[in-house]
Amino acid sequence: MKISENTVVSLTYELKVQDETGEHVLVETAEKEHPMVFLFGAGGLPDKFEEYLKGKEQGESFKFKLEAEEGYGHPDENAIVSIPKAVFEVDSKIDEEMLKVGNFLPMSDAEGNQLQGKVEEIGETEVKMNFNHPLAGMAMFFEGTVEEVREATSEEISHGHVHGAGGHHH
Repeated sequence: MKISENTVVSLTYELKVQDETGEHVLVETAEKEHPMVFLFGAGGLPDKFEEYLKGKEQGESFKFKLEAEEGYGHPDENAIVSIPKAVFEVDSKIDEEMLKVGNFLPMSDAEGNQLQGKVEEIGETEVKMNFNHPLAGMAMFFEGTVEEVREATSEEISHGHVHGAGGHHH
């Protein structure tokens, strides 16, 4: 069976990004024990990522590069914001272990949407947070194997995600 709309795809891969020096650095691995499992065509993944996989079958390998604009785009200056330091207080104290430059913190916006923010800078009264995707602005290099391709169930299609092993459990 070939990867196409409404198929459940299971992949193993290595993801590398190019750093400032031009070196390829490993940032993520999906192993056989914990493959990446997704509903093809349901969104949530860069379009170009799915385009490169379309038509591949179980056992086939893949190797491709996504430029920054094909992946998570370029960093958006508007996604870097200063937040009053008091927001990070719990019981009138700041957890110094949690609030460290480089840490990713779960936060939510005014509408209640969950976001991951990276602590960029800690000032006297404000904390500069970066809400860009961690891979924004980076070329991504994928190399891996298609482990399994199967038809999605009607329930998976209507819910827009995979159920069962490697997927969502209700």
